[in-house]
Amino acid sequence: MRSPLLWNVFRGFWARQDVVPARGHLSCGNLPLEELFACGGPLQTFLKRQAAYENGDLRKLAENEITSCEKEIAQLRHQIILLLVPSEETDKNDLILEVTAGVGDQEAMLFPSEIFDMYQQYAAFKRWHFETLEYFPSEIGGLRHASASIAGSEAYKHMKFLGGVHRVQRRPRAEKKTNLVINPKDLRIDTKRASRAGGQQSQLKNKEMAMRQLCAKLYSLQLEEETRRSEKIRTYNFPQNRVTDHRINKSLHDLETFMQGEYLLDELVQSLKDCANYESLVEIISKKV
Repeated sequence: MRSPLLWNVFRGFWARQDVVPARGHLSCGNLPLEELFACGGPLQTFLKRQAAYENGDLRKLAENEITSCEKEIAQLRHQIILLLVPSEETDKNDLILEVTAGVGDQEAMLFPSEIFDMYQQYAAFKRWHFETLEYFPSEIGGLRHASASIAGSEAYKHMKFLGGVHRVQRRPRAEKKTNLVINPKDLRIDTKRASRAGGQQSQLKNKEMAMRQLCAKLYSLQLEEETRRSEKIRTYNFPQNRVTDHRINKSLHDLETFMQGEYLLDELVQSLKDCANYESLVEIISKKV
């Protein structure tokens, strides 16, 4: 529902020289975006008419062209949003990941261990450096609390959307549905400045790490004061093999693959980034128009 409305707003916003002065380098092949805006509608109408013809070869050719054009237009829309929405100062920072079990028995500590492993695998998938700082296991192999330092290209830009309460639904041995809830501080993600201190003595390294963690926690408190956060951001429903992010109302199936911390998790992160960019763009337009 958002795309057509946002696309129409783009056209008016894009036409304003005072708002977007440097845009000439954006084009579709040799076709400037201004021309794309002007001819996109008629071109799509023409292709759809061709697709309705009885001639099988012509219809197939038109259908392929429609698919190709729609894909290219979607890519251009994404490029426009990225160029119009400014990056946050912290997007290039490294971060500290914290995972803490919620209130409950030993069973409640099993899921945090899976979450921590998932984000460790996601860091490997994104080719980031992952260093475990703290790890306090439970008696049955779960996790009470853990923290890790994550460093790499745009690490915080991706991970900043992953902090909050994660809720899990399982079917235990008694075949009764059990809800395990991780408390609001289960996945607090705090930023820090990248450090290349290598070769220092162990004591100095520990002191610097403690200072980095303290700065990260203070920054996290500041962020929590400035932004409103949903109490529960995501539900993992194992009986239905589904994970749902409540902030964007998006569900993905195949939990086993999702928990591997690769393509499905990255897809969800990208959806969260797109939603955040959309909201930022709407805010920019509302101030300028």
